[in-house]
Amino acid sequence: MRASVLQIAVRPDEPADERRARVSDLVRRQHTSDLVVLPELWTVGAFAFDAFPAHAEPLDGPTARAMSAAAAEARVWLHAGSLIERGAAGDLYNTSLLFRPDGRLHRTYRKIHRFGFDRGEAALLARGTETVTAVLDEGAGTALTAGLATCYDLRFPEQFRLLVDAGAELFLVPAGWPAARRTHWQLLARARAVESQAYVVACGTAGTHAGVEQAGHSMVVDPWGEVMAEAGAGEETLVVDLDPALVTKTRAEFPALRDRVLGVPAPR
Repeated sequence: MRASVLQIAVRPDEPADERRARVSDLVRRQHTSDLVVLPELWTVGAFAFDAFPAHAEPLDGPTARAMSAAAAEARVWLHAGSLIERGAAGDLYNTSLLFRPDGRLHRTYRKIHRFGFDRGEAALLARGTETVTAVLDEGAGTALTAGLATCYDLRFPEQFRLLVDAGAELFLVPAGWPAARRTHWQLLARARAVESQAYVVACGTAGTHAGVEQAGHSMVVDPWGEVMAEAGAGEETLVVDLDPALVTKTRAEFPALRDRVLGVPAPR
C-alpha cells in the first residue's frame, strides 16, 4: 500500500479557498498512491483559535466537497486531515474526514482529547466520544485496518490500545504540532508504533499558526518503531510503501500484545 503524506504549509496570507484549491491539486497528483494523508486544521491553522467559528463548516461544506472530488479523481483513500465542524446543534468539533477512492465520505472522527488546558481548543470545541477504525481495502493490494487519532491524542496511549483492540494495524494521525515540542512529537509517534506493533502515519503542518511555529517533521514509522521517512520543517511530500504483512509478522515474531494483563478486553 503506497501512502503519500502531504505536509501542508499554512500561511496567514493565503485565503482558505486558495489553499483548498492548492491542496486539491496536490492530492490529485498522488494518483499513483493508494492512500493520501493531510494534516490537522490545514484550512485555518491549529492555533488560530479566534478564527475557528468563522471557518466552521458542515460535513458537506466546501472543504469536504473539494476533498471528495480530489479523492475521486486520484482514485485514492484520502484522510483529509481535520476541519472545524459545526454540528447540527451548533457545537464545534475538530473533525477528521476519511474519503473512499470513489469520493464518498467513509468515516468521520471527532477529536477526543482537546488541547489547551481549559483554553483555546479545549474551551472552544466540544469533545468527541467515539474511537474510529476503517478497513482500507479498495485500490490497494492488501487491506489494512486504520485507527484514527488527531494531534494531542498522541499523548494518550489508552486510546491507541482501544484502537488495537478494534483491529487497528495502522494509525493515521494528522496534527498541528508546535515546533517547541518537536522532540515529543517524534518520540510519541515512535512509542505508539512500538507499543502497538503498528504503522504510524503522522502528518503535521508547516508554517506558523497565529504566531506559533509548527514542528513539521511528518513521519512514517513501522511496527518495530523504525522511522521509514521523515520530513523537514517546510512544505513537503513523503511517499512510502507500507507492507500489510509486516504487522502480522511483527506481532507473531514478538508477541508482546499477547502478554497483556491489564485492560485486556473480556472474551466475547
